[in-house]
Amino acid sequence: MRASLIQIAVNEGESVDSRRQRAAALVREQAGADLVVLPELWTTGAFAYEQFSRAAEPLQGPTYEVMAKAASDAGVWLHAGSIPERAASDSGSAADDGTLYNTSLIFSPSGEPAAAYRKIHRFGFDKGEAVLMGAGRDLVTVRLPGTTLGVATCYDLRFPELFRSLVDAGAETLVIPAGWPERRRAHWTLLAQARAVENQAFVLACGTAGTHAGVPQAGHSIVVDPWGEVLAEAGPDEEVLTVDFDPARVAATREQFPALKDRVLGLEPPRR
Repeated sequence: MRASLIQIAVNEGESVDSRRQRAAALVREQAGADLVVLPELWTTGAFAYEQFSRAAEPLQGPTYEVMAKAASDAGVWLHAGSIPERAASDSGSAADDGTLYNTSLIFSPSGEPAAAYRKIHRFGFDKGEAVLMGAGRDLVTVRLPGTTLGVATCYDLRFPELFRSLVDAGAETLVIPAGWPERRRAHWTLLAQARAVENQAFVLACGTAGTHAGVPQAGHSIVVDPWGEVLAEAGPDEEVLTVDFDPARVAATREQFPALKDRVLGLEPPRR
């Protein structure tokens, strides 16, 4: 499979609509890839908290429409990163209930919606995303020809139990869009490799470049194989990181070194 991670820069001075169109053009340029990935909250910037409410859109809003067409035009599976979603009410009416979510959008090569994932672990402790957005509750996997994606977002990377649950649900390739800060870049690389090794899965982690609300971004999108080897890594600036990988290596690794079969905790009640 060929994956292209679009490490788009999010900087002040570019409108959301302009960045939307620019991202769509970058997606179209990846025709020939199997999977294209955009980062977390690239429409606003992951640390631009004051913009979340103003820029929030319904699930099938402007970003959805532009990205669906870009996926169709390029003929690729597209993980379109995440957007600040304003949820519709449970009644199904057009009114919203005021809840915002950090929501990822995934499209098939025909531009049809394949999945949406609301970020489970919100970053910020007692401020920012943690208080402005609701928490997702559902695991999301997406079956592609040749592999099954397990979907997570940014801060989720710090919670290994989420990824083990995705593996239990059939995930073989873990896709993680992020807006990770430069000051913790060492953690980004370390955790991406750890999630790959402990789950014997490929990790495709796509970050942003630029500066979000004064917070320099790490960039350094990374692709890691099931043994923890880095297959490709971007630099700090905007770029498209493209890598070919063989999904069959997941099954081969799990057979050659069947550590997942030796799991004890989490599979049965502990002895008293």
